[in-house]
Amino acid sequence: MVIYFVRRLAILAVSLFAASILVFTMLALLPGDQAQAMLGVNATPEALEALREQFGTNRPFTERYLDWAGGLIRGDFGISPLSGVSVGSEIADKLGVTVPLILAGMTLALLIAVPLGILAAVKSRTAIGTALSALSQVGIAVPSFWLGILLITVFAVKLQWLPAGGFTGWDDVGGAVQALLMPALVLGVAQGAILMRYVRSAVVEVMQEDFIQTARAKGLSRSQALTRHALRNAAIPVITVLGLQLATLLIGTVVIENVFGLPGLGRMLLQDVGNRDLLKVQGTVMVLTAAVLLINFVVDVVYNAVDPRLRSKA
Repeated sequence: MVIYFVRRLAILAVSLFAASILVFTMLALLPGDQAQAMLGVNATPEALEALREQFGTNRPFTERYLDWAGGLIRGDFGISPLSGVSVGSEIADKLGVTVPLILAGMTLALLIAVPLGILAAVKSRTAIGTALSALSQVGIAVPSFWLGILLITVFAVKLQWLPAGGFTGWDDVGGAVQALLMPALVLGVAQGAILMRYVRSAVVEVMQEDFIQTARAKGLSRSQALTRHALRNAAIPVITVLGLQLATLLIGTVVIENVFGLPGLGRMLLQDVGNRDLLKVQGTVMVLTAAVLLINFVVDVVYNAVDPRLRSKA
C-alpha cells in the first residue's frame, strides 16, 4: 500500500505540473491586452508599455511562467494589478465561504442518498422503491438555480426565516450558518438525487451476486447479508461517483454563489473574468484544478484501500 501511495503521489505531482503549464498557457493565449483594458482605447503607446512593464506582461513567456510557478511553490500567488491585494489572501478569504458550503452540501447529499438509496434498492420491486426512484429523477431534473430562487421566495421573502443572500462572515457564526443553509440545501438536493441512483444501482447489483446468495443459503437474513457483505462491496463504485461529485461541486458553486450573493471563490472567479484580472483568474483556476486533482488522488487511494485487489492492476 505504501508503494502504491508513493506512486500515486508522484502521478499527482506530475499532473499538477502539467496543469500549471496548461492553465498559464491558455490564459496567456487569450485575446486582448490587460494594459489596454485598464487604460482604455485612448491610451498612448508609452503609457501602455509602461503598464506592461509594471505587470511584467512584456517579458518572454518562459520567464513569466517560471516566475509564476515558482511563486506558487512558495505559496505566493502574486499581487493583483487591479485591487493591489495579495491574490493568495483573497483566494484564502473566499475559500472560507466556498469550502464550508461544499462540505455542507455534500454532507446533506450523503444524508439523503445513502439511506434512501439503500431503501430504494431493498424495496426495488415495491411501490416505495418506485416512488423513491421517481423522486430521485425529479431531483436530478430540477435546475439548481431554479430551486435556489424557489427557496429564497418561500423561506426568505414569504416566511422571512432565512436571509435572501449575502454573508455576514464567521465572526457571526449564527448568521454565517443561516446564510449557507439554503445554498447547501440546493447543492445537497441536486447531488443527493444523483448519488441516490448510484447507491441504489450498486446495492441492487451486489445483492444479486453469488456470494450474497451463498450467505443467504448459510442462514443469514436479507438484512444481515446486506449489512455484513453487500454494503462494503457496493461502496466501491459509490466512492468513485462521490469523488466526481465533489469535483463537480467546485464548479457548481459558481451558479449557487451568484444566486445567493455569497462572496465565494466561484463568484470571485466570474467577476475577475469580467474585469480581466488575469493574475487572479490564473490563481483561482489553478487552485480549483489542484483541488480536483487532489480529490481524485484521495478517492483513488480510498478506492484501493476498500478493495485491495485493485492495487495489482494499478
